[in-house]
Amino acid sequence: MNNTTRQEHLDWCKQRALEYCKRGDTQQAFASMMSDLTKHPDTAKHGAIRLGSLLFFGGKLDSTQEMAKFIEGFN
Repeated sequence: MNNTTRQEHLDWCKQRALEYCKRGDTQQAFASMMSDLTKHPDTAKHGAIRLGSLLFFGGKLDSTQEMAKFIEGFN
């Protein structure tokens, strides 16, 4: 059972994904964020998972700046 709140989990997801952005690895940042969101019952079906997939595979999250902005925009 996950004892963290939704917000705590979301903050953890963002922190981990943004570390990959700092290293210039947008693919791993995306994979980390999407995977980590599914690990908490309150974020497992977050709407941005589908939106992120559309943006990512459409080439809209290629730069680290675009990816970081997308990740930081989660709520």
